[in-house]
Amino acid sequence: MPCDFFRLINSRRSIREFTDENVDGESLRTILQAANTAPSAGDLQAFEVVVVRDIVRRRQLAYAAFGQLFLERAPLILVFFADHQRSLARYGDRGVQLYCVQDATIAACYAQLAAHALGLGSVWVGAFDDEAVAACVGATHNLVPAVILAIGHPAESPEGTPRRSLSDVARVEEINKKIEDLIEEAIVFATQSPEPSVEEFLREIRDN
Repeated sequence: MPCDFFRLINSRRSIREFTDENVDGESLRTILQAANTAPSAGDLQAFEVVVVRDIVRRRQLAYAAFGQLFLERAPLILVFFADHQRSLARYGDRGVQLYCVQDATIAACYAQLAAHALGLGSVWVGAFDDEAVAACVGATHNLVPAVILAIGHPAESPEGTPRRSLSDVARVEEINKKIEDLIEEAIVFATQSPEPSVEEFLREIRDN
């Protein structure tokens, strides 16, 4: 049901404390398969993913990420790289500067949601030294790190953090036209829907 997806994205939290339990191979495969289904510019999939379990390499990544030591404690790390060369061939500078980065980050997003759907916790890390991260996993010069995703069985249950209101982040047609009226129209339409959870979801995003 559509509402299951909305519950999934609304319940996801950034997890930085993990149990000692490893992430099993089947779960890892499912997460990687989800990442592999992500859309990409020109369907090029201009990204690479490096799976890291080794404790020494996890420690190196933690220091490459400016001392974010929870990376060392995470039993599984996925490092997503943007592949400049793969995107350059078709899209030139635009592919290097944007498309391959989008490819890598969308794939990482799919992986993060897949991990959450499996009952695992994760945290997205974007603060790191590019060269140090690349050196940790032996990445070549055409691969630039975009995301470090730490995954494991959660050892904490943090509350959700505040989000900007839709009226603050979304506009209709032009940047100076707010979205409140559009949401109200959608709620009225949803009252006629056979799926009551749609109306509930729309009211929730309006109120938040």
